[in-house]
Amino acid sequence: MNIIEIKDLVKIYDSTEIEVTAVNHINLNFEKGEFSAVVGPSGSGKTTFLNLLGGLDRPTAGHIMIDGIDLWSLKSRQITDFRLHNIGFVFQSYNLLPVLTAKENVEFIMHLQGWPKAEREKRARELLKAVGLGDRINSRPNKLSGGQQQRVAVARALASKPKFILADEPTANLDSHSTENLLDIMEKLNREEGITFIFSTHDARVVKKAHRVITLEDGKVLSDEKK
Repeated sequence: MNIIEIKDLVKIYDSTEIEVTAVNHINLNFEKGEFSAVVGPSGSGKTTFLNLLGGLDRPTAGHIMIDGIDLWSLKSRQITDFRLHNIGFVFQSYNLLPVLTAKENVEFIMHLQGWPKAEREKRARELLKAVGLGDRINSRPNKLSGGQQQRVAVARALASKPKFILADEPTANLDSHSTENLLDIMEKLNREEGITFIFSTHDARVVKKAHRVITLEDGKVLSDEKK
């Protein structure tokens, strides 16, 4: 079953000197439970594509249907609310709040969603245990390694029970050991809980783990291969 349907998606950046087509008439579908990587050289449109898919950037043309809802037919406030309840994000730079503990960072999205305190604390503890940080729930980001911070970010992305998770270069700042650890955790969550992951990446290790590899070049889909 498709949870995402992308129809004739276009994104053009128009500056005073030059017009750049970052995403050029892309048509793709994603099914529930996919573990997919979007790859391509710098400037191929990977990050722009993920930003459009996540409701962080508005397309010039085309449609993104998520469970039958046309994302960009919604008003700005509705898009923000839809993103909060349906899409999880893992960024290259972790984006954790430095004044909050690991548990509080994971709880943050659930707090915005209005979860009762006891329920969000319980889920945060469970998720941190699932990513191997059950003993670091009270640590702030500056007391965690890069790999540990990114695992907190994965737990935070899962917290709101999103329809899918977008991971933009999630391993770019990690060493080999941390990368393998993080990928094993995400693949396990994908396999055992059916969580959908869509990566944007340059990392061959991510590509190796992915079950589907979509290659972009000049904003177009060059190939789409399932393993």
